[in-house]
Amino acid sequence: MIHPQAPRLPGRPRRHQRSDRGITTAEYAVGTAAGAGLAGLLYKLLTGGLGDELLHKLFDHVMSLLGI
Repeated sequence: MIHPQAPRLPGRPRRHQRSDRGITTAEYAVGTAAGAGLAGLLYKLLTGGLGDELLHKLFDHVMSLLGI
C-alpha cells in the first residue's frame, strides 16, 4: 500500500506508483530455503544423542527452577 503522503512523480498518476514495502518472490524463495535448511539442521541435532542430552538437561534445569 502506498503511503498517502508519498511524493508523486511528475507525469504519473498515483495508481501506477509502486511501494517499496514487502519482499519479492526471489527473496521469499531464499528465505524459505534457508528456513528449511535450518529446520533440517535443528532436527538432526535434536534427534541425535547431543539433542537428547541437551533436552534432558534443559528439562531438569527448568524443573529445578520451578522447585519440582
